[in-house]
Amino acid sequence: MTSSDKKSFGILALLAGVVALATFGVVALLVNIFERKQEARTPFVRLVEVNETSTDPQPWGVNFPIQYESYLRTADTERTEYGGNHALPPSKLESDPWLKRLYSGYAFSIDYREARGHAYMLSDQEVTKRVTEVQQAGACLHCHASIIPTYRRIGLEEMGKDASPETLGESFDQEAVMAGFRAVSQKTYEEVAVELKKTPDAIVTSTSSDDPHLGDAHAVSCVDCHDPETMEIRVTRPGFILGIDKLAKSDEPVPHLPSIQKWRDSGAEGDYDPNVHATRQEMRSYVCGQCHVEYYCANKMTLTFPWSNGLKVEQLEQEWEETEFPEGGEFYDYVHKETGTKVFKAQHPEFELWSQGIHARAGVSCADCHMPYEKQGATKVSSHWVRSPMLNVNRACQTCHNVPEQELIDRVDMIQDRTRALIDRAAAAMTDMLDAIIAAQEAGATEEQLAPIRELQRKGMWRLDYISSENSKGFHADQEAARILGESIDYSRQAQAAAYKLLQSNQQANASEEAKVDEVATNE
Repeated sequence: MTSSDKKSFGILALLAGVVALATFGVVALLVNIFERKQEARTPFVRLVEVNETSTDPQPWGVNFPIQYESYLRTADTERTEYGGNHALPPSKLESDPWLKRLYSGYAFSIDYREARGHAYMLSDQEVTKRVTEVQQAGACLHCHASIIPTYRRIGLEEMGKDASPETLGESFDQEAVMAGFRAVSQKTYEEVAVELKKTPDAIVTSTSSDDPHLGDAHAVSCVDCHDPETMEIRVTRPGFILGIDKLAKSDEPVPHLPSIQKWRDSGAEGDYDPNVHATRQEMRSYVCGQCHVEYYCANKMTLTFPWSNGLKVEQLEQEWEETEFPEGGEFYDYVHKETGTKVFKAQHPEFELWSQGIHARAGVSCADCHMPYEKQGATKVSSHWVRSPMLNVNRACQTCHNVPEQELIDRVDMIQDRTRALIDRAAAAMTDMLDAIIAAQEAGATEEQLAPIRELQRKGMWRLDYISSENSKGFHADQEAARILGESIDYSRQAQAAAYKLLQSNQQANASEEAKVDEVATNE
C-alpha cells in the first residue's frame, strides 16, 4: 500500500469515527429527549392509593416525592426580617409592647408570636397560651388542621347517613362537609380536637380500634388542596366556598378575579363554585385564600368570611357593623378591657390586601411568588416549600423582574420599612387615644358622651390591627396599606381630641359644681 493509499485510508477511518461518534451523540440526544418527554407525560406513578380521608401527607409523598420533599422543608428555620420560618417563633408582644394594649381583654394579649412554617401550624396552635389558658372555639381548626374528613363524618352522622371509613373515602360530598362544618363551628376547641382523632385515616393501620390516627391529627395536608383521584388543585374549606360566593353575588368589581365577572355576565345562576368556575391561575390564589384571610371564628356564630360587600377594609368592616349574633346583639370580637369598647379583631387578611395590589391586577397568584415553579428533570412542578419570596428571589421574582436580585430585595425592604414606620405611628396614636379615653371615663364621662368616641376607637384600632396582623408588612398592596394606616392614625387622633375635649368639659363642669357648693357653704 502506497503512502497515498495509507493517507486516504486514515482519512476515511477518521471520517467514519467522527460519523459514528456524531451518530452516537445524536441517538443519545434523541433517546434523552424521548425519555424526558415520557417523563413529562407521566409526572407521577401511583404506588400508593390515597382517598378523601388520606390526611397524612407521607403516603402522598410516595406518589409525589418531589413535592413532598419540598413540603418537608416548611419545617426549616430560615427567616426574613418581617416573617418566614423559625425554630421558636419570637413573641410579637415583646418586640411591640403596644400590642398588649391593642388586644387588652383578648387572648392575643397573653401570647402572640410570629408564624412559622406550615409543618407547625397545628402543633403551634395546640401549645399556644391562647388555647391552653383561654377557652377557644373549635372553628380555629378550620384552617390549622386537615379537618375536612371530620366535617364529612360529622355531617353524615347529622344527616343520619352511613359514615363508615369506606363511605368517608369515596367522595368529597360537599353537602355533608357543609353540614359538619356548621355542626362543629360552635363547639369548643377541645371537643373538635377529639373529633379529629376519631376520624380514620385511609393509610394508617391502627392497633387500637378506638384510635385510628395512632393518637395524632395532621396539619393542613395534600388532601386539603388536591383531589386524590385527579390531583387537580381544589378548594375544600367551607368558609371560603361560602365567602367567595357572597363576593361573586355582590356588585363589587373584582378585575383580578375574571371568572367571577364571567359568571356574573353569564347570568349568575345558582352559586359561584370556585371548583367549577375558577381558572387554574385563580385557584393558585384561592387555595391560599382559604385560610390567609379575615374571618370570625369564635363560638357565637358559624365561622364567617365578611365578603358580602367586597374585599376592602371598610367593606369588611361594613359587614361586621351590619351583623347581629344569632342569639341577638350587635357583632363584636371582644370588649376592650381598658375602655369597655366593643371592637373588631382582624385575623390575617393577606388575600384581601393582595387583592388591592398591583400583583393581583397583573394576574400574579399567591403560588407564583410563595410556591414558584421549578424544573426537576423534565418535570415542571410548583415548589411546596411555602415561604417568603425573599428567600427565593431568583425563582419567585426574577422570572418577571429582569433586574438584579439585590435591587429587588432593596425595593421590598423599602416598602416594608415604610409600612413599619407607619404602623409605629399608628400604634403611638392608638395608645395616646386609650389614655385620653381612660382619663375621660375617670372624670365621669357618661356612656352617651362616650358613644361617638368609642366608634372612632373601634375604627382606629381595626385598621391598625388589620395591617399589623397582615403578614406582608404592606408589600401585598403598599399604597393600600399606607391608606389604611393613615386612616387609623386619623381616627385615633380624632378620638383622642374628642376625649380630651370631653375631659376638659367635665372638669370645668365639676369645678363649677364644686364652686357652687363652696359658695353655698360660705353663705351658710
